[in-house]
Amino acid sequence: MVQASKGTRTKTRKLLQKKPRARGLSPITKAFQIFSEGEKVNIIIDPSVHKGIPFSRFHGLTGVVIGARGAAYEVSVKDGDKTKTVVARPEHLVRNSD
Repeated sequence: MVQASKGTRTKTRKLLQKKPRARGLSPITKAFQIFSEGEKVNIIIDPSVHKGIPFSRFHGLTGVVIGARGAAYEVSVKDGDKTKTVVARPEHLVRNSD
């Protein structure tokens, strides 16, 4: 057998899928969101935007914005007992309603 490839989007067939009525490009206003330091955000990967995608393990997690890096934001996320820094563009971030 041929060895399975281990790309960044492996095992994400269902995870990175939009609902049928939400298919296509997202609104442009999602790219213009501005987050301030200390703000809580949810990491929800938008599969229609390929730039600045965080790793699929962080999809659905909540973190705190700790800074900006170019057009993206650095988000501090708890992964088990460790704190990790995720770099993601604003299209993949949603304000936390808490």
